[in-house]
Amino acid sequence: MSIRNHERNVPESDAGNQFGHKKQKKKTFSALKVRNFRLYFIGQIISNSGTWMQMIAQSWLVLTITKSGVILGLVSAAQFAPILFFSPLAGVFVDRSDKRRLLVITQSLFALLALILGVAVATHSVRLWMVFFIAVLMGFVNAFDTPARQSFVIEMVGPSEVSNAVSLNAVVMNSARVIGPSIAGAIIVNFGLSLNFFLNSVSFLAVISTLVMLRRSELMPAVPAVVKKGQLREGFRYVRQTSELLIPLLMMFIVGTVAYEFQVSLPLFTTKTFHLGASSYANMTAALGIGAVVGGLIVAKVSKPSMKLLVFASLAFGLAMIATASMPTFFSALALIAVTGAFSILFLSTANSLLQLSAKPELRGRVMALYTVAFLGTTPFGAPLVGVIAQAYGGRAALAVGGLATLGAGLLGAAFILRKRYLDNARGPAASHVALG
Repeated sequence: MSIRNHERNVPESDAGNQFGHKKQKKKTFSALKVRNFRLYFIGQIISNSGTWMQMIAQSWLVLTITKSGVILGLVSAAQFAPILFFSPLAGVFVDRSDKRRLLVITQSLFALLALILGVAVATHSVRLWMVFFIAVLMGFVNAFDTPARQSFVIEMVGPSEVSNAVSLNAVVMNSARVIGPSIAGAIIVNFGLSLNFFLNSVSFLAVISTLVMLRRSELMPAVPAVVKKGQLREGFRYVRQTSELLIPLLMMFIVGTVAYEFQVSLPLFTTKTFHLGASSYANMTAALGIGAVVGGLIVAKVSKPSMKLLVFASLAFGLAMIATASMPTFFSALALIAVTGAFSILFLSTANSLLQLSAKPELRGRVMALYTVAFLGTTPFGAPLVGVIAQAYGGRAALAVGGLATLGAGLLGAAFILRKRYLDNARGPAASHVALG
């Protein structure tokens, strides 16, 4: 691994290829001792709450206009289609860029788009095509923003704290999943939809402010990639030839396609299965977030994520989704969706940490761009598919299919572990330098 001096002089065997070192316990909030990350963390709490308020309001706006689960899925697909097509190229751009400066630009664009949609809703001039158009623009910005954010974390805290920082970021996102929908539901009932979009626009100022306040002297940036031909192909080739990256990405691709489509499955699960309204949907989303917060705090104690942990999280996540789909009452479903949230964030955080620790710094932006494609870019296929399944067979079926896919991803990871162990035993104990955990 290059530029070791930029990563606290951590040897390559420690900072890279951390595919599954023995798990060690550490303080849950240890990454917050880093001032830059602490500021960033505060900004993310505010901004993510606003983002979830907009997601709830946008989903409800589409259902109000169309009454269609398929259209809801298509809007989600429109928002994430640019990620599918542009993220790999955006990853090359991220590797060449000052990530802090790039994030200031993307967050400013998000704020502007939220403001425009809020004005359209407030003036009663909003049309479905406008929702689609703004969703596409947000997706395009997200194609650059997400890999930049993902790879910027390690530049703030270094390799020794990246797993903890990733987990705490997941806690922030899912705390916002609790806070945002709860506020959004109350605002929709009492003030209408538009205020949610306005508040989300304002919330991005928190992130922009904290990014400006970061001490650049304390950052540990990767040396920007030199502009040359073939860098996109280089990223794909690197992942294809590195099993420590390829297997978690394949697992994330499977799970991301049909399991992480909660923005489609949960409103339809709430309305079609239990015949309830906006506040109940917000409660369902909040319960998912509460469970994810708990899961994030647990995984924050694991300093070295492992492949075994990723497989366990995938299998448990799948079983929890299937159990949620089978619940007979709304309140029992709320309890199980919280469990689902806990295992979902365990899977997500472990995959993210494995990839960041295994990737070379000069290629990390491209690796995390592929992670973004696997997690978010699959939505153009997954969201309409989940919408069609829910429309035809009900909300329970949409969750159950996601659970089965997640179980399949876990079995893929388990097969890789067993195959690697078999090959290592055949070659002798010194054959592999990568532990599975």
